[in-house]
Amino acid sequence: MTPFQTRLRSLPPPTGIGLRAPHLEEVAAGAAHGAWVEVHPENYLGGGPTVAALLSVRRDRPVSLHGVGLSLGGAEGIDERHLARVKSLMLRVEPFLVSEHLSWSAAGGVYLNDLLPLPYTEEALTTIARNIMRAQEALGRTLLMENPSRYLAWRHSAIPEAEFLSELVRRTGCGILCDVNNLYVTQRNCGLDPLGWMGSIPAGAVGEIHLAGHACNPLDGGGEILIDDHGAPVAEPVWQLFAEAVRRFPHAPALIEWDSNLPELAVLVAEARSADGVRRSADLGVSSDAQVA
Repeated sequence: MTPFQTRLRSLPPPTGIGLRAPHLEEVAAGAAHGAWVEVHPENYLGGGPTVAALLSVRRDRPVSLHGVGLSLGGAEGIDERHLARVKSLMLRVEPFLVSEHLSWSAAGGVYLNDLLPLPYTEEALTTIARNIMRAQEALGRTLLMENPSRYLAWRHSAIPEAEFLSELVRRTGCGILCDVNNLYVTQRNCGLDPLGWMGSIPAGAVGEIHLAGHACNPLDGGGEILIDDHGAPVAEPVWQLFAEAVRRFPHAPALIEWDSNLPELAVLVAEARSADGVRRSADLGVSSDAQVA
């Protein structure tokens, strides 16, 4: 039995929102009441007024930490100093979820400020499993691992992504963060079957669902590539996938991410309420006609 098969039995809370710096003071003052929030811990490791504001937010609502800097896919292992700083913040915030990415971002002492993709090989599986277990041991928490948006397929990838994640769950006891926008972006860019992906991972391991917008960029010579830029409203095909996701993972709370072209807070709240509406319709068995374009 996975950790989340026993933990996520009650109804999930209303959809949360990613909390970014321009909205921090507004939310700390009580705006977006009822919505839980998710932050990148790397934005709060320096202490000071921003941490005080985050702790004020935490008094009123649940907070999740969504890491971007542990580089869990890195062959050199985890930066122990960074891990210790994340743990220090986690102990202060007491988040209800802690998540990271199926990616790497550092090598040779250089941080590349991006979430870089892994080849899905046995070697990569062994490496990231070792790093996840080290991080979970240090933090004393189960990590949720997010599926990436992909823009190319590695020639050496021998393991399907859903199987790769499922084996990580088996080896480490981690959970899965199902990002449905990433599933759609990867479907369009690389041919992933998102419904098959959802059906192939252990449903009880999914502890959170992400929603976001993406950009469609034209390519020279025709066609387009989708970029997971978190800079637009959730697209209709992604809403359709979300309806399928909440049927498959009914206990997993959902969150709206929006990082670029950041709108007014009210726009994020409206997107979150739309997600709640999709969940209610899915719970009632309303067909989503999920033939994803």
